[in-house]
Amino acid sequence: MEAQSLPAALALVAGGGAGLSPERQAALGASLPLVQRDYRFERVWFWGCIQGVRGAYYIAEGLGPDRAAPRSRLYSLNCLDWSLLTPATKEMLALAEQVKGRFQGDPSFEYSLSEINAEAAARLMESGKEPVMKEEARLIATVELIDREVGIVPRGAFVKTPLGSVYENRHFEGLSLVEAKKLSSYFHFTEPVNLKNKTLLEKADLDPSTDFLDSLEHDIPRGSWSIQLEKGGTVVVLRSLLWLGLTFYHVPMTKQFGYVYFGTGEKNLDLPFML
Repeated sequence: MEAQSLPAALALVAGGGAGLSPERQAALGASLPLVQRDYRFERVWFWGCIQGVRGAYYIAEGLGPDRAAPRSRLYSLNCLDWSLLTPATKEMLALAEQVKGRFQGDPSFEYSLSEINAEAAARLMESGKEPVMKEEARLIATVELIDREVGIVPRGAFVKTPLGSVYENRHFEGLSLVEAKKLSSYFHFTEPVNLKNKTLLEKADLDPSTDFLDSLEHDIPRGSWSIQLEKGGTVVVLRSLLWLGLTFYHVPMTKQFGYVYFGTGEKNLDLPFML
């Protein structure tokens, strides 16, 4: 969610019980504009918070003009001092999916790979590296996985140019209340997968400038999203049941939308058996 409108946006997603203390909100209000200035980002989003056993990680994302370009991510332990995270690698993502249990809250904490993935541990030992995974690497991978799987935007909020760049749609005035209650009105804000498998007949009714992302209606497992109207029916709230703690909000007929994560960074692998 936008750093500039953070207090108002947090109030819209507070129905789930998650949020930030006034002290944390004040610290973010002071530090995020400095992050935007120092790193020369066009926009800064407050991504959310991953709660560990001994502390919490607060995550922010910096964006450039092209919204399809890889985002820069930063983390903080106190909402004031921010450290830049390196981009996630395929190896990081594969290992992070196998790590079980809570985050510790210490970036230098090391997980033993010999207990998680013996093959990966053997490869690292052959190359002369220690068979360990730092919690910072797990944090990088977890944020990337959550963004890929449940980071969403309303249909029409972004447009794709013929050159492949993605920009905010200045003509977007929000979804109608009827459309806002449909899963098909929301897209995953990441590289599309299902769209490439559609036939030409299925693509005939799609607008290539706005329908260039995957819709939520075909997510697996079915029923992994909860849609609710809150604040007297003035706000549409989507909650992910796959990554518990991910909340998206949209105020129909306005440009107000965003998502935030407040959770433990653990995927709900039992969801197929709960539906």
